[in-house]
Amino acid sequence: MEIFAKEENEIVRLKITGRLDAESSILAEKKVRDILDAGTTHILFDFEGLDYISSAGLRVILMTIKELRSKNGKVVLCALNEYVQEVFEVSNFASIIPITATAEEGLELLTQN
Repeated sequence: MEIFAKEENEIVRLKITGRLDAESSILAEKKVRDILDAGTTHILFDFEGLDYISSAGLRVILMTIKELRSKNGKVVLCALNEYVQEVFEVSNFASIIPITATAEEGLELLTQN
């Protein structure tokens, strides 16, 4: 797994590639925690290069959602492949977090009030 963070207009775009599983979720959670501790309230998870996500990866997303909701923040996911999209639908996460087809759509959604 590789994770890249880029901040633009108070939105952090996290691009995660590879596998987000039990092993890599530890690094992902630390990265997200650092971003949240810095005061970020808007995060776009860009999963264009994400091949696989496990329940440990879902836990990182859920932790982020809970933390940001308590701060009136927002989380959006974008660019999910068919497998990752199915995981979010089966787990019912798709009903609690916005998912867009592209990063541009995700960024636009995060800038809306």
